[in-house]
Amino acid sequence: MPVFTVTGDVDPFLHVSLRKGESIYCESDAMVMMEDALDLAGKMQGGILQAVMRRFTNGESFFQQHITATRGDGDCLLSPRLPGGLEVLDVGNVQYCISDDAYVAATDGVQVVAQSQGIGNALFGGTGGFFIGRSSGTGKLVVSGFGSIFTLDVTPEKGMTIDNGHVVAWDANLRYEISTSTSQNKGLLGNLVNSVTSGEGLVLKFSGRGRVVVCSRNRGTFISWLNSQMGSKS
Repeated sequence: MPVFTVTGDVDPFLHVSLRKGESIYCESDAMVMMEDALDLAGKMQGGILQAVMRRFTNGESFFQQHITATRGDGDCLLSPRLPGGLEVLDVGNVQYCISDDAYVAATDGVQVVAQSQGIGNALFGGTGGFFIGRSSGTGKLVVSGFGSIFTLDVTPEKGMTIDNGHVVAWDANLRYEISTSTSQNKGLLGNLVNSVTSGEGLVLKFSGRGRVVVCSRNRGTFISWLNSQMGSKS
């Protein structure tokens, strides 16, 4: 199996070592460097329907980069879209849901598919509308966050409330709901007022048992700023 190694402390690279015949998928434009033994091609993972759904789910490109060690062992360097940390996740017994723009790369046995979510979460969440990204298969999955990366453990005895803009990925077995604030029994209007006055936005309330990957900076704020800059240049 390809070996993923996070290299560097600030805005790290993802260093990937592949043996002959092995391959990985990564987000479009993620490749920074690859050795001569490797080949790069654009592929539509999971067919046209999944490609379209991933495009609207996680902001991924229609075609992903597919890197294969065709002429021998070789290494490559990848870089995420967002400036910040990287987390390598083991996928198989545990699958993960993925926030917008968090996907970086995966081994060949892992796919990121679109999964529908409830209308309440779709209307109030910034996690991909009516669909969110969800891993399937077995192997390694790499996600990125804006700023530093930290992993939290949710247990039945210790649920957690996390600002929506700081959530990168979470165990698919966890239950979650989106709220407008951390306050209880205020009603929708009261929660909206509390969110504005407290400076907090939408939050995700997790329960059950599993891991949540978070980042230190608000991803939504950065992505909005990045999109506005790109729009002003067009």
